Amino acid sequence: MLPATFKLCAGISYRHTRNMTGLRKTAMVAIKHELSRLSGPGPSSWISQVRRRSSLLSSRIEEKPYSEMDMSYIKQGEEALQKSISILSDQDGWQTEIVAANGDKVLSKVLPDIGKVFKLEVLLDQPPDNLYGELVDNMEQMGEWNPNVKQVKILQKIGQDTMVTHEMAAETPGNVVGPRDFVSVRCAKRRGSTCFLAGMSTHYPGMPEQKGVVRAENGPTCIVMRPSTEDPNKTKFTWLLSIDLKGWIPKSIINKVLSQTQVDFAQHLRHRMESHMPSSEVKEKTKKKKKMGPRIWLVMHIIFSYDALCFFVPNIVTGSDVHRPNAKFIFFSI
Repeated sequence: MLPATFKLCAGISYRHTRNMTGLRKTAMVAIKHELSRLSGPGPSSWISQVRRRSSLLSSRIEEKPYSEMDMSYIKQGEEALQKSISILSDQDGWQTEIVAANGDKVLSKVLPDIGKVFKLEVLLDQPPDNLYGELVDNMEQMGEWNPNVKQVKILQKIGQDTMVTHEMAAETPGNVVGPRDFVSVRCAKRRGSTCFLAGMSTHYPGMPEQKGVVRAENGPTCIVMRPSTEDPNKTKFTWLLSIDLKGWIPKSIINKVLSQTQVDFAQHLRHRMESHMPSSEVKEKTKKKKKMGPRIWLVMHIIFSYDALCFFVPNIVTGSDVHRPNAKFIFFSI
């Protein structure tokens, strides 16, 4: 309306239009009407509108477009999420690894081009929003409550959903498994009441490999949190894990400990969330909680024979062992 009004005013400035019947009067009425509309309840509201629109325009001008590298991180995060959803959507071929006394369950599956992946399924006594806040918003505090993690640092945030992180794994007893770190791109999204935190390894120029630390790889990995159908204040928590620790440790040994690591993570997360709860609720939950079973330790027999190094992993389920002469025992846990 305002541009049309100014055109009308400009028109009456020409000599041959000044004498046109009613044109001058129409222009004055239009100007009065437009100014009255802009003025609103206060004399300066039209100025506020101009300033607001100018501010919005300035903010759009100041917005920096994503760089080519940023776009690649966003694409990697989306790719990790889509791959993870695809893997979790396929219910066929999963084999049970662990079923804990409290119902926590770990399944595994071998996939082409990826290898063995693990899936943790647990029910947590927390709403998804609380868990999302702890795992996403407070991500850098994970080292405070997860003994398997030494440090998590956000290297870069890209938009609302994507970030690049550096994770340093905690040292193992005796330092049998050397220091490991990860550089990952993570994608955090919400779809309705379901929350996702997906990720995969990436390259970040600002965090090159460090001397004395093995750069491990992971992904696709994904945590899915959705409200329980029986109780919306509880969360069905699913964690897809795919990891390659690199180095000399046989994958058969790593695969044995990864499933237990997931079960341990669920317990550590429960303890962390309970620490934020009122003491009365914690006491009530503690009465119902069963004691955790003994921690599982792996025994690696290093047998030297004919200049060859052989590895033997005991049967964890039955606890059976095979004793061999001239064997050195090293106990370690990841």
